[in-house]
Order: sequence, then C-alpha cells, then structure tokens
Amino acid sequence: MAASMTPLTHDDPHRLGPYRLVARLGSGGMGTVYLARSAGGRTVALKTMHADLVSGEAGTAGAEFRTRFRLETDAARVIGDRYGAEVVDADPLAETPWLATEYVLGPPLDEAVAVCGPLPETTTRALGAALCEALGQLHRSGVVHRDLKPSNILLTSAGPKVIDFGIARAAGDDHLTRTGTAAGTPAFMSPEQASGVEHTPVGDVFALAGVLVFACTGHGPFGGGQAADLLYRVRYGEADLSGVPAGLLPLLQRCLAKEPETRPGTDELTGLLAEGLPGGADDFADHLPDALHADILRRAAVAWQPQPPRLPSPEQAAAETELGAAKGPSRRKVLALAGAGAVAAGGAGVGAWAYLRDDEKKPAAKPGPKKPKAPKELWTRPVVGGDGAFSLATGGNYVMLLTSTGGGQFVDARSGKLRGIDDLASPLLGIIGDDSGFYSVSSKSASGEGTYAVYATDPESGEREEHLVLSGGELKGAAIEGLESGVLLMRATARWVTRVYRDKKTKKRVVEKTPWTPQFVAADMETGELLWGVDNESPDSGPSYATAVTKNEVLIRVESTLTCLEPRTGDVRWTWTAPKADRDSLAGLQQFPTVAGHVLLGLRDLTALRLSDGEVGWTLGKDRDARAELGPDTRLYGTPAVKDGKAYVVENGNGLIAVDGAGGKVEWEAKADWAGPQAFIVAPVVGKRYAYVGTGGRDWVRAVDLKEHRTAWSYRGPEDNERPMVLEQEEAGVVLVVTAAEVRGLPLQ
Repeated sequence: MAASMTPLTHDDPHRLGPYRLVARLGSGGMGTVYLARSAGGRTVALKTMHADLVSGEAGTAGAEFRTRFRLETDAARVIGDRYGAEVVDADPLAETPWLATEYVLGPPLDEAVAVCGPLPETTTRALGAALCEALGQLHRSGVVHRDLKPSNILLTSAGPKVIDFGIARAAGDDHLTRTGTAAGTPAFMSPEQASGVEHTPVGDVFALAGVLVFACTGHGPFGGGQAADLLYRVRYGEADLSGVPAGLLPLLQRCLAKEPETRPGTDELTGLLAEGLPGGADDFADHLPDALHADILRRAAVAWQPQPPRLPSPEQAAAETELGAAKGPSRRKVLALAGAGAVAAGGAGVGAWAYLRDDEKKPAAKPGPKKPKAPKELWTRPVVGGDGAFSLATGGNYVMLLTSTGGGQFVDARSGKLRGIDDLASPLLGIIGDDSGFYSVSSKSASGEGTYAVYATDPESGEREEHLVLSGGELKGAAIEGLESGVLLMRATARWVTRVYRDKKTKKRVVEKTPWTPQFVAADMETGELLWGVDNESPDSGPSYATAVTKNEVLIRVESTLTCLEPRTGDVRWTWTAPKADRDSLAGLQQFPTVAGHVLLGLRDLTALRLSDGEVGWTLGKDRDARAELGPDTRLYGTPAVKDGKAYVVENGNGLIAVDGAGGKVEWEAKADWAGPQAFIVAPVVGKRYAYVGTGGRDWVRAVDLKEHRTAWSYRGPEDNERPMVLEQEEAGVVLVVTAAEVRGLPLQ
C-alpha cells in the first residue's frame, strides 16, 4: 500500500521478522502500517497488530484478535496481486503479529479525491468496473469484504487494488448473524450490515455504490457524524446523490436500494459500468486524470527518498528543549535573524548579531519560579476497529470503547489495560455506564423488532446478562441514550400498544395505539415498563440530535430545536428553537450542562435558558471586547463545563473565562492565544488545580491554572490533530485525551 509517510517514533521497533522499518505509513486502532525493506532491498508495506491486543493479559480476546489477523491474511491471498496487494510474508503468531504486502505505488481513493478533486464520470466508471471484478473474485471464493470504503482502495496506473480484509468473512459465517451486532465502517455499511444481520455479496455492492458516490462527488452517500447517526441514516434514510453525473444516477440508485434482492450482482454491474466507457474498461490508465497520474509518480519517488530520523521520546524532546533554551539561540537561528534584519534596514543585521553576542557575555539572570511541566501520560490505548467513528462511556474505574468492528472494549482507566470485551456490543445499540456497571439494549428476536431487553455487562470479563425485559410497547432499532435516577432514555422506532401522553390543549392524559414511528422512548429501569415516547418529527434521513438525562429533566436536541421534558411522564415542559444565526451552532452541540436552574448553550453568546420555562435567563457576549473584535455574527463561546456553581468556557479570541452560573457575571479570565473554534469541540474538564481544554494542532491539551488564571502547560501529542477531545473519568482521577486513533490518560489534578 502507499500513503503519506511520517517518521518512526521512539518506541517503534527497529525490525520485524526479516524487515527493517523505514517510516510510518499510518496508524489505527488495530495496529500500525510501516514502510519496510528486506535485506535484499525489497520495499514492502508491513502491517502490524498492537502487541497488547494479543498478549496473555488479553486472554480469549487476544486469541480472537490473532484469529482475525490470520483471516485477514488469508483473504488478502484470495484476492491475489491483480486486484489486491500481493502478500509477501506474514507471521500471525509473532509477539507482534505482522503482515508484509507489496508496497503499492498509488494513493488511497480518499487522498486522491482530496488532492485531485472529484473524479470524472469516465474515471468513476472505470474504477467501478475494476472493483466489481475484484469483488467478484472474492465472492466466487466464498468471501465477502464487509468494509469496502475509499481508504481501503489504492489507485495505481494499472488499476485499483482492494486492501484491508480485517473483517472479511466467509459468506454465511455465524459471526455475521448475531442479533444486534454491526461490523464495518458506518458511512459505507449496507442496511443489513447496520442492522446486525448477514452481509452477503450484494452488501458489498451497496458499499461499492457508496464508494463510487464519494469518488465522483467528494462526499459519502450518508454524510458524516456520530456512528449512531450514520447507522440510522444507512438503515432508514435516502442517500444524498447530489453531484452524481446523470449517466450514473439510475445505476447507483439501484445499487443503493435498501432491499438486497433488488441490487445487481457484480457481473451485471461490471457490464453496465463499462457500457459508458469510451474504448472499454481494459486500459485503466487511459481514464485517469493528469493530476492523479502526477500524484502516483510523486509517491513512487518519495518511497526511495531518505527518511527523517526517529522522533525523540517526550522526555528526550523536553530535555533537548530545555538544553536549547539554556544555551540561548543557536548560531543558525541568530544568522537567520540577522539576514531578515539586513534585508529590511541595511546594517540592522550586524547590530542584531552584536547585541546577542554582548548578551551572552552578561552574567546569567537569576532563575525565576520553575514553570510546571505537562505530566507524562499514564497510559495510551489504541481504538480497535474505530476507523474514526466510535463511542466512549465511563463507569466506575472503567472506560468503554465501542467501535463498529472491535465491539465493546473495557479498559481500566487507572492503567489503560484491556480487561473485558463484549463482542455483541455495537454503535447501533449504544452503551452507557454508571457506578454500578455498563448497560445496553438489544432485541430478543432475530428480526430486530418487537421485544427488547436491557443487558448488564461485566467490564472485567465482557460477559453480559439480561437485566430486565422492556414491556408496554414494541421497539425496533433501539439505541440506549442515557440513564439517571431510574429513567432509561432510548432512541428507537416504536409501536406503542398503550402510548400515554398529555394533550396540550385539554391537559388530559390520552392512551392510544400508534404506528411504527421514530421516537425517543423512556423506560423504568426497575420494572422495565415503557413510560412514554416522543415522536421525532424530523426528516427520515436521520437528523442531527443529542440528548441529556438529569435528575429533574430530559433534554433532547433535534437539529436546531431543544426540548425539555419531565423524566417520568414525558410531558413537554418547553421547546426552544435557536435564532436563525445560531441554528447551525445549536445543531452541532452534543453536551448540555446545567447550573443554577439553567441549561447553558455556547452559541454566538453564552445563552442560559431557564429549566423551568425555557425562557432566556441571561446571556453573555454583547459587551465583551472579543465581540467587538470578531463581529456580531461570529460564534463567541464553546461548550461550558460546570463545577461548584460556576461555568468554565472558552471565549473565542480571548481565553478561558469563569462565569457565575446564576447570573452570568464573569468572575475571572485567563487570556490565551489558543482560544478559538478548535477548542469548542467539547467542554473543558475542571479539576481542583487545573481546567483542561482540548485545543488541536500539535498541543493537544492546555491546562489553565485555576488560581493564577493563566495557561500553566500544554500536553504535546506525537503529531498534529484537528479534533483532540478531553473527557473526565473522575472515579479514577484521570483526564481522557481522545482522538480518532487512540485514548490517552492524564492525571486529573
């Protein structure tokens, strides 16, 4: 495979098997892919599995991961070197299992589209026809890929190559038929795969159609967002085919049909795609845009360029930084300053050099108070099978990572060690944790509709047992949302045998039957009785939504409307729709902190709605200096964190501020140059000494001293990251630093 290369890190191995590692090609939850060379000079892409996933501590889960790795190797051999990367060597039994394949000289499809833009119709047809042949070869061998997506397709001048068979399985394998499970990448799943039932060869056809939509438009057929949102859209929503060329539209619509039996097979699809190709589909290179040819040639050259040295460890980097600071500017830096000055003002460069030399002769100044350093991470845990979309829950001393292909992985928040794995857990179903354990919901029937039960999972073993059966209505596609004070909130398509609600005009309670309707549903966690349901009247394509369950209210946001309900009765207390200028911001909020009788919304202004009636209690932002600088239409505030009656929130262009929750008065502010929309993703984490903010770039986390009101230190990640998030695991005293590929634990101070 070919991809952008980055330097090896300090803890990467020097060799694996007979191969010397040269650079990193990519890293994910299951492992890392390296550029490597044999003693004879052969260049390979060497895929590894993280050692701790297959260690003795992982127990039976480790054995299962080794089996998955071996099956991936077998499937890669089945597709052969014409349509896949040739398998050169493998050792699934090594301490760190590895698989060496040919180094393919070509970009992944997602990178190709990012560099060259959406592909022309002829290129898309040629790509689709070649991929149909590749899938056909797999299917004739009795194997389905189950995870076809743009990043798993490499483009070469000779044709596309399909890679990453980590969840490929034989058709009919019983791993595919467990009720409620879902494996794959949500944005490119088939509806049957998202429902947890068998994914057959025509499921791969559905995924292929999604890939071709992406290729010719630059966007996936079901958008982006959280895994649960995507899975819902795949199952029930219409595909977004805007931008698809007219000649491809009817064919892709047929491939994206929800009913598997109406989709074409790969043989038929090959012919239909090739029909619109001038000269046929034989010479793939003739159909590639010039920009893509150029990118393929560039990657061929890069593979043989000298690679930079390994990155130092965090301790080495810190020591080098301190040593450099103690010695003063290096001669190289000084000369750079002199050159810049000379261009601007004649002899200024000489003056600058003389000034620095004179300064070196002066006695060293007395050292000031030592600035705190960022703490070393307590642990780092890869996200297995996340591929950029996963859920996270905390309970007791545990963190649960829920992914589409890795199931529910229970991690000890104090050590980062893997404890148990719940193979039946799925983003489709969700999972929540509290002090007593972890809970999920699942259908008791193979069809996925009718009677559902709540299951409790032991994080030490991953074993689940039935906690209670839900009664009083029928559900399908239920996903758990929240639990508080004995009220369990779910999102589901529901048919109420006895639906109870309060008429808005007469105020009387009404009991009626309803058809299957998308709803938010609440149940009593002690009895299992379904308490109430609220119709989700948003478009069927799967709206943006978020929920929060507290002791005294349930908050549900659908698109740009926030509704507050009574937790036991479901009576709507109030509904608030954001002003037009704030609708996009509200539609992106995922957290709804409450303080002093208000729910706080970080919008253009920091807006506090009264929980009693939904009226605006107070706002902050109108007279702030940041508002004058950034303008009236700029979003000024991120999501606040609440502690001890105060709200801590990032103010765009200013810093972190502390606000009285009852009246909105600013109590203090810590000015910072990092304060901007990149720090808006989630609320800060507030400890006793510091407030932790996820900021993005190379500095993943900034810690603000709560007494001195200044940035005390920053935690630097190994590479740039646009969306690092911070979450609190209070029980274990840990700040979770979350990226798409891994979760790290920092001490909560």
